[in-house]
Amino acid sequence: MDEEGINAVKLIDVWKSYHPGESVLRGINLEVDIGSFISIRGKSGAGKSTLLRIIGLLDPPTRGRVILLGRDLSEMNDDEASTLRLRHIGFIFQFFNLIPSLTVLENIELPMALAGADKSLRRKRALELLNRFGMQGLADKFPSQLSGGEQQRVAILRALANRPDIILADEPTASLDEENSQLLLELFREINEEELVTIILTTVSHEEKLPTHHDYLLKNGRIHLIR
Repeated sequence: MDEEGINAVKLIDVWKSYHPGESVLRGINLEVDIGSFISIRGKSGAGKSTLLRIIGLLDPPTRGRVILLGRDLSEMNDDEASTLRLRHIGFIFQFFNLIPSLTVLENIELPMALAGADKSLRRKRALELLNRFGMQGLADKFPSQLSGGEQQRVAILRALANRPDIILADEPTASLDEENSQLLLELFREINEEELVTIILTTVSHEEKLPTHHDYLLKNGRIHLIR
């Protein structure tokens, strides 16, 4: 998916309204290059999660075009959109969303199981990820036995399981202390640089130093480049 001229994400005049006359997003135009790491900053309620849901094909825009990896959402049926989302997009949420009855290893395997991967291949990939990022000691633990930082790092590995082209991280550091936030951001940096995954991360902080290529501010339904 690295053909010349294709963006990881391209939004053209994207609007989103949940109620008539009230637009959360107002004409968003955004291009994210393949392999980029960007942040979208903005206060709570600014529409950051809504924007990520639209990029992740979980919520359609009211109007405008969403183009992912060269494919226009308006030209896809529901099955095609679901396949694109499952195979090419990884999601990370603020509250981890790990399955409490599954071990760390099984949680990482879950997206691959949903994609129909063979059990032995799922296990091999999950172990590779844990070993690659020095987390093999967590394999047989359950989420309740992990710290918040450990749970979020496991959630990142789960998002990587199907080798996505794009990772969408919705305020992933919000519930972590400063030390764990820095560990998490370093993991994102490694993934971006070494796995060449495009990362879009949201945060409410305007000051937090991030290892990103570009930072944007979402305010009053519009997006502005900060750097």
